[in-house]
Amino acid sequence: MNTIMRKSVLSVAGLAFAGGVFAGPIAAHANPVDAKPVAAAVQTAAPKPQGEQSHIDLTGEKTANVKAIIAATKKAGLPERAAVISIATSLQESKLDNLGHLGDANDHDSLGLFQQRPSSGWGTPEQITDPAYSTTAFLKGLKQVDGWQDMPLTEAAQTVQVSAYPDAYAQWEQQATDLVGQYWNS
Repeated sequence: MNTIMRKSVLSVAGLAFAGGVFAGPIAAHANPVDAKPVAAAVQTAAPKPQGEQSHIDLTGEKTANVKAIIAATKKAGLPERAAVISIATSLQESKLDNLGHLGDANDHDSLGLFQQRPSSGWGTPEQITDPAYSTTAFLKGLKQVDGWQDMPLTEAAQTVQVSAYPDAYAQWEQQATDLVGQYWNS
């Protein structure tokens, strides 16, 4: 390490130490009654939403599906970020409606909250239209994606879903984040 670099590093370290020495006694005498709690970020490591954001109004059934996704995520022992990715995926795939067979309007044999296909091995039609089952199946796929916790939501969702519209998931990230924030602890 050259001399200039070493002096710079030592200067920064000295300032940090001095700041701690002076701030320590001040903080020790602070009035705890005046202390204000610091808000913790729900998604500290999560990337910010990408691009234009979309939003839909939720009916009672859609809200129940959000709660089912969150419950399945908790049961799987996964963090809030997994619920955000799951809800955003469901918002894109079905607008949080538990889709049954839609005839010619259906994308192949896609069903449920995530438009999972029995013919692709996601489960039986009965299983796929069970919100807890379909969420657990989606989360199982998500857990197999290396680094899903730190990648953009749309990339994580696309890796699991293999959609013809890979960037479409991003538009739902803010609403999904808000819904997880609202219902995670309820």
